[in-house]
Amino acid sequence: QVQLVESGGGLVQAGGSLRLSCAASGRTFSPTYMGWFRQAPGKEREFVAAITWSDSRTYYADSVKGRFTISRDNAKNTVYLQMNSLKPEDTAVYYCAARSRRYGSISYVGTYDNWGQGTQVTVSS
Repeated sequence: QVQLVESGGGLVQAGGSLRLSCAASGRTFSPTYMGWFRQAPGKEREFVAAITWSDSRTYYADSVKGRFTISRDNAKNTVYLQMNSLKPEDTAVYYCAARSRRYGSISYVGTYDNWGQGTQVTVSS
């Protein structure tokens, strides 16, 4: 059983930065992709960024491109999301996710097998 635990959320002013971490554990942890999603109140969960576990290819939603950076440390089974130039519209619960399948849209929630509990990010104006 794979477990994902996020950390690093908090309250920050607009223009500030936060770094989220997602630590994975479990004997069978061998993902193809790791992703970050977010969900604001009253909205659907949306794709933020993803990274391939083998060779660190990265993918971003247009809304965060140039501001957010996803990275991973295979030795620590950890994926990070560095968030810079934060905006109030970035306020949401951020979720880490892992998937084992190779094919299928990386931005689709349904293609991910494992999810963390989420960490709140609040950006004040």
